[in-house]
Amino acid sequence: QVQLVESGGGSVQAGGSLRLSCTASRNAYGNCMAWFRQAPGKEREGVASITSGVTPRYGDSVKGRFTISQDDARNTLYLQMDSLKPEDTAMYYCAAAANLGDYTTLCLHLSGNGRRGYWGQGTQVTVSS
Repeated sequence: QVQLVESGGGSVQAGGSLRLSCTASRNAYGNCMAWFRQAPGKEREGVASITSGVTPRYGDSVKGRFTISQDDARNTLYLQMDSLKPEDTAMYYCAAAANLGDYTTLCLHLSGNGRRGYWGQGTQVTVSS
């Protein structure tokens, strides 16, 4: 079992920046961790994923604005969010792989509905215009 705790959410004006953090109780399978988000009335969307030996993946809507990273110990995940837009408003979730199937889904396909892997409780990001 891996416990994930997100932090860093908040309210910001459009064009501003936020940095999200996710602390894991231990390393994920393949050090695969990812960020997802879900806005009210919308499906969960893959934001970014990172794992050992693979170029980080980003959702099309955040490419060039968000940067995912891990610390050296690989038990803390970050998401630097710049040039924020009102459409970035959502609950942001951290996810970690528990096995190869999770690794493929979360990190290679940047896909997740909450049923694969471990998930945090989320941190709210609100961007005002």
